[in-house]
Amino acid sequence: MEFYDRTSELAELQRIRNLSFKDHSRMTVITGRRRIGKTLLIMKSTEETQAVYLFVGRKNEAPLCAEFAAKIKETLDVFIPEEISSFRSLFQYIMELAVTRSFTLIIDEFQEFYNINGSIYHDMQNFWDQYHKKTKMNLILCGSLYSLMQKIFQDSKEPLFGRADNIIKLSAFSLSTIKKILRDYRPKYSNDELLALYTFTGGSPKYIELFCDNTSLTINSMIDFMAAENSPFIDEGKHLLIEEFGKNYGMYFSILSAVSGGINTQPAIESAVGDKSAGGQIKRLIEEYNILVCCRPILAKEGTQAVRYEIADNFLQFWFNYFDRYRSLIEIKNFTALKALIKADYQTYSGRMLERYFKQQFAESQQYSAIGSWWEPRGDQYEIDIVALGLKDNKALAIEVKRQKKYYKPALLLTKTEHLKHKVLPGYEIETQCLSLEDM
Repeated sequence: MEFYDRTSELAELQRIRNLSFKDHSRMTVITGRRRIGKTLLIMKSTEETQAVYLFVGRKNEAPLCAEFAAKIKETLDVFIPEEISSFRSLFQYIMELAVTRSFTLIIDEFQEFYNINGSIYHDMQNFWDQYHKKTKMNLILCGSLYSLMQKIFQDSKEPLFGRADNIIKLSAFSLSTIKKILRDYRPKYSNDELLALYTFTGGSPKYIELFCDNTSLTINSMIDFMAAENSPFIDEGKHLLIEEFGKNYGMYFSILSAVSGGINTQPAIESAVGDKSAGGQIKRLIEEYNILVCCRPILAKEGTQAVRYEIADNFLQFWFNYFDRYRSLIEIKNFTALKALIKADYQTYSGRMLERYFKQQFAESQQYSAIGSWWEPRGDQYEIDIVALGLKDNKALAIEVKRQKKYYKPALLLTKTEHLKHKVLPGYEIETQCLSLEDM
């Protein structure tokens, strides 16, 4: 698949590189979940410049530094003394080299130094503080483990805290980019196929690439490809998260499995995981791992008890709902039953994801000051799928989301909206409408 989007990120990386080469060295950190396209973005941004790419594999420090030294020697055509066998010495050598020449240094999977030699971060801080004002190096540090990368650069107790000049968190593709890719690979796509691609991938570039490269862009072919034996999707959630959570991943997986199935309040989650306290894990899933989001009714204060939890990532939501929940089918290789189950459930499941799609569509339009849902704890009769507040003039939208408009009940939404206006939005002019597949 060709390179798509990332226009603003490429422009920002070029701006930073120009400053690094003209003024003094800059440190840029790029984070984001695995499969989001971080490395591809970095390589695209350095296509026409001299750049050293170092990948931190899980090896002992000495052989890893030997690999790094060979790569630096090849790329920059410089002599590196054989006695340099530690990253501390190698990084000092690189910083000294940057006194007289400009180049980009990329260190990928930067968080892996924790598993090799944790003192490397302190050594880098020392040499960076000593040299960066008198050198012209564009340093890019990239990592996939969100919790570790956040700790390295945003924990005040860590040596590299405050050293990054720029932190770029790479997100999934926008809806307009997903549509462009579909137009290129399936020009006559249906809105339901667009919803399916969004539902299964959330816009993660690697997953979209897998579907495109395997010409699997109808709903049934996407499900067949994902739920096949040897599919790269089957164990993807486990690979993404076990490294984040460590050996105690079981409780986190139980919480996420419950949330994916619609169990979305703390008391209900704790009941589902065996009446165990889950508050600490839920807090870490939100703040450290960036996997759960805490949803409140629109304009509700932070202390409100009307809180629901959602898995932020579309793919992980899908993976826990089907591949984790029905692991027994996978273990006995009954992929036929797994595919049939997903296909039978697709309309109901994707209908819930359609609400998320429209919220993202509203957010990307940049025409609203707040976007969310609204509900009261007392029951479903006072729940509105989407409420969007205009930027000015006290105008708002109250929206019901249905896969098909024929199931929309205007009078019911009007009743809910009057209650919303009385409780939360007095003085607002609220327009009601239904959004469906045809509005995508």
